[in-house]
Amino acid sequence: MTGQRRLIARVLSEAEDHPDVEELYRRAIALDSKVSIATVYRTVRLLEEKGILERRDFGGGRSRYDPADRGQHHHLIDIETGTVIEFEDEEYERLVQSIAARYGFTLVQQRLELFGRKDPALAAAEAKRRSAAPASKKDGE
Repeated sequence: MTGQRRLIARVLSEAEDHPDVEELYRRAIALDSKVSIATVYRTVRLLEEKGILERRDFGGGRSRYDPADRGQHHHLIDIETGTVIEFEDEEYERLVQSIAARYGFTLVQQRLELFGRKDPALAAAEAKRRSAAPASKKDGE
């Protein structure tokens, strides 16, 4: 693996969001101006082929990426802002296991992506709470 590919892999592993290729490129060139967009595309494709990276389609016409080693989690996507919230839910896990068993299946993989809009009143309350608290990183911000 070349130094540039290692850099791109590091940028991906440090990402707390789900960047698309262009965002990965912006982050990579901030660290090494010699990285090309073609190298980013080739590296992402290689990491995806090797099962290290998973492609996600959260709408908006661009694939976004998630390291495969993040474990079982699901996504709630705000269709207005593009914000992606990762979550785990034990109740959901029990439900899907029960459904699979009912039909004689053993689950090997599952994916839940929920698309919606945040209630304006809740969004305003959250914005007010955020302005009083230290900033945090989320997709779409």
